[in-house]
Amino acid sequence: MSFHRYVALGDSFTEGVGDTDPTRPNGCRGWADRVAEVLAAGSPDFGYANLAIRGRKLPTIIEEQVEPAIALAPDLVSIHGGGNDVLRPKVDLDGLAASYDDAVRRLTASGAHVVMFTVADPGLNPVIKVIRGRTAIFNEWVREIADNHGATVIDLWRMRGWTVAEIMDEDRLHLNPVGHQAIAIAVLDRLGVTHGLQPLAPAPAPVLARREQRQADLQWARTHLAPWVARRITGRSSGDGVTPKRPGLTPIG
Repeated sequence: MSFHRYVALGDSFTEGVGDTDPTRPNGCRGWADRVAEVLAAGSPDFGYANLAIRGRKLPTIIEEQVEPAIALAPDLVSIHGGGNDVLRPKVDLDGLAASYDDAVRRLTASGAHVVMFTVADPGLNPVIKVIRGRTAIFNEWVREIADNHGATVIDLWRMRGWTVAEIMDEDRLHLNPVGHQAIAIAVLDRLGVTHGLQPLAPAPAPVLARREQRQADLQWARTHLAPWVARRITGRSSGDGVTPKRPGLTPIG
């Protein structure tokens, strides 16, 4: 496939959080930027927009990002959402799926090829593995929606063979550069795009004794989990005040 106008929609996963780069808008690179760089190399008139904002739940992604994306007349759209929804204690998965289906219908009707993602298996993370069941149900909806509309699915649920320490940022919720590179490769491979990206070698994970691991877990809870819980209680989001890092179709250097 050959693409000239790529728009990325979603939450922190697509914004690129965890793949820090102070020279880029919002201070992050991410898998979508990496994909855009490859696509741009094969198309001199290539344009790329990234409307994703960290912390967004799927209904807000649909409400805020789908119509602006369609207005840009893309030939390729990626959309990821649902991860922040299944983390909540209560979620209407069937209602969420119905809204998602309609959004993907509108995107494909615009003439764009759509790339969707399942949510990664939370069983890799002992802190959030309790949501594994609802995540599996949501992912089955994603696969059905993709079948309905001819979308390409990147099945993160089935991407295993690594550990949290290898592919996740220190917050254990967002991908690090190793993880973002792996997703970029998966997207390009599924689209059949020739590329030269290679997996990045993960940093060696330290071997911790049980007591050291407990201390590390407590430090993580104080630094990352407690602020996340506080935002949930107060109704705030990590994306409050954050704007899309690439609101319009522009070349990527």
